[in-house]
Amino acid sequence: MGKTRKYDLKIKMSYTLLINIKKLLQIRDRGTSYVSGKEMSEIPSIESAYLVINNGIIEEFGEMKNSPKDLEKFNIIDCKGKMVLPSWCDSHSHIVFSGNRSNEFIDRIKGLTYNEIASNGGGILNSVDNLRNTSKKDLLEQSLIRIKEVISQGTGAIEIKSGYGLNMESERKMLEVISEIKAENNILVKSTFLGAHAFPREFLNKKNEYINLIVNKMIPEYNNAKLIDFVDVFCEKGYFSLEDTAQILEAAAKYGLVPKIHVNQFNNFGGVALAVKHNSLSVDHLEVLTKHDIAALKDRITIPVALPGCSFFLGIPYTPARDLIDSGLPLALASDYNPGSAPSGNMNFVISLACIKMGMLPEEAINAATINGAYAMGLEKEVGSIT
Repeated sequence: MGKTRKYDLKIKMSYTLLINIKKLLQIRDRGTSYVSGKEMSEIPSIESAYLVINNGIIEEFGEMKNSPKDLEKFNIIDCKGKMVLPSWCDSHSHIVFSGNRSNEFIDRIKGLTYNEIASNGGGILNSVDNLRNTSKKDLLEQSLIRIKEVISQGTGAIEIKSGYGLNMESERKMLEVISEIKAENNILVKSTFLGAHAFPREFLNKKNEYINLIVNKMIPEYNNAKLIDFVDVFCEKGYFSLEDTAQILEAAAKYGLVPKIHVNQFNNFGGVALAVKHNSLSVDHLEVLTKHDIAALKDRITIPVALPGCSFFLGIPYTPARDLIDSGLPLALASDYNPGSAPSGNMNFVISLACIKMGMLPEEAINAATINGAYAMGLEKEVGSIT
């Protein structure tokens, strides 16, 4: 009898039943990886619904009249008057960082541009100095505080980039912290190597040597240690050129690593077409976009990702969401959470900005932050929809 009771308790603890859901949003079949164009304005739903979760996996859902009748094995959550939808999928973040860059907020108020702040020793290299002088333990503790905060705001999956170390030891430190966050198991995490975020001070006059370090040492070592899911490059004037980017992506491809590229944030010089050529999973930023870029993205696996929080905090143009969606393309939304240009991981804020500043319908913004965000991390079969 004792063993039976123990077994029954285990069953009860593994099953959760949500009942009386006012509206269950984002019902999709298994074949839907992302939505694009006009489909982005549609969110399939069920009114007066139930949902069964077994050990974190959606097992069953439907109209409330068909809900399970044997309730003893369930932990029951009454959702009367509430809507249920997938958690936010944040496909672009720099949430692992040390300290802050609050002084740059004042610099921007005084009129300094992103590049002027960087030229004065601020920006990415400011974060590099902080991170290199922070222990792995301290970096993990700081990062977990932020992770818990974004979970409380509805984020259930997140991509995290390195890129504030910019040397062998510190980039590995960041990637190991990301790996430890993955092991927490209370949020799905994808790890992106962004050694090509900026040129570190010690390589400012030896840029080819730094690229060789990325290509010949960083990528092979971190890949062999199973610390990388994706590889990213900040393809932008004053940072990494088209030639630099191509060299890094070709090296990553040798290890089967898929690119996710920062591109068209301040300038347009062919980065989108290059990313598409290298089968990038996503092209992120796109504040500066042309018809040629949109044409290059048509019928490709590459999904555009907008980062409205960055536009808000930097006071720069927003990604032209209407041009992308009205052209029949998909679009994802992400936070770009970082200590300087987008110091917030609140996806609710991101979705609001997308509607207010980018002209997206609420349905489009929700699709962009759930199923399309999941696709931009290669997680569309695990999160982003009720399936």
